[in-house]
Amino acid sequence: MSIRVDIRKKLGDFSLAISFETDAKRVGILGPSGCGKSMTLKSIAGIERPDAGYISIDDKVLFDSSRKINLKPQKRRVGYMFQNYALFPTMTVTQNIAAGRGITADRVREMIDRFRLQGLEDHYPSELSGGQQQRVALARIMAYRPDLILLDEPFSALDDNLKERLQHEMIAMLSDYDGQVILVSHSRDEIYRFSEELLTMQDGHVLAGGKTAELFADPGTVSVARMTGCKNFSGAERLDAHRIRLTDWGIILQLEREIPEGIDAVGYRAHAFEPVWGERQDNCIAFRLSGVDELPFERRYYLLPERETASGDASETICWFIQDSERAGMDGKPAPDYLKLKEESVMLLRK
Repeated sequence: MSIRVDIRKKLGDFSLAISFETDAKRVGILGPSGCGKSMTLKSIAGIERPDAGYISIDDKVLFDSSRKINLKPQKRRVGYMFQNYALFPTMTVTQNIAAGRGITADRVREMIDRFRLQGLEDHYPSELSGGQQQRVALARIMAYRPDLILLDEPFSALDDNLKERLQHEMIAMLSDYDGQVILVSHSRDEIYRFSEELLTMQDGHVLAGGKTAELFADPGTVSVARMTGCKNFSGAERLDAHRIRLTDWGIILQLEREIPEGIDAVGYRAHAFEPVWGERQDNCIAFRLSGVDELPFERRYYLLPERETASGDASETICWFIQDSERAGMDGKPAPDYLKLKEESVMLLRK
């Protein structure tokens, strides 16, 4: 199964122009609030009508402005889970699951068993926990066997503890679903946990797409790297195939891999630095401590680089985060003299 989307829509001052095609079973769309993620989902579901473009699932055309095709939502076989689950408040669990067209009593019973809702059949949404509401909403969607399920930030209103538990439950409940699922979120952790393929969006456009793990490891641009959670960036000047000057940090990196032409920035994740005591090694930053935050399971250092060159602007703080499991080896030691950039963690980027 594959989905193809190539649509444009203008709403006030905002313009959506998004194009992608994928046969991945679990797709994530990552982007900040207001970038067009939900509008994209609503266009696929038929809730919003694009101004122009094309949407299809396999050979079934859902929307084609050139041929004036615009299937009604109920004809698309697309399940949509809203942020608040959108259960009918005056209907019981059984009635909510049966609300779709042509849902038999046997199918309702099957969904109640599958989503562990036994004993809740006569309860109303207000009598259910957040996790139970989520299971009812997913059971209602799955009851009519959709080809595609769209999840519109279903965890955004939950506290962190409940959010993580329900994310794992959602993944488990969808594990034997053969259709495609698209999850939109502004949370990189949700997206990484859920999706095998990823689209990053900003201002109504796709910035980059690809395999989720590969895109996190090699985002390609500063914008995408920042969206995936990278905290540290420096401008860069390529010196030759294996050396690059980091203008904001005042060091020259020597890399075994070849540095492509056109690279003008480097990104480095806050957890990837390696502390060095004593003699300086290659690819190390000297620094001044700017501040420390002690968190329950992590210590965060904020540093200013001691630059060796006069170019660049060293005003941006370097973030170095240490998990508790790594922190134990540092207790009782003085602050390290340098931070080493490991080659496998260096992201070569374009601004």
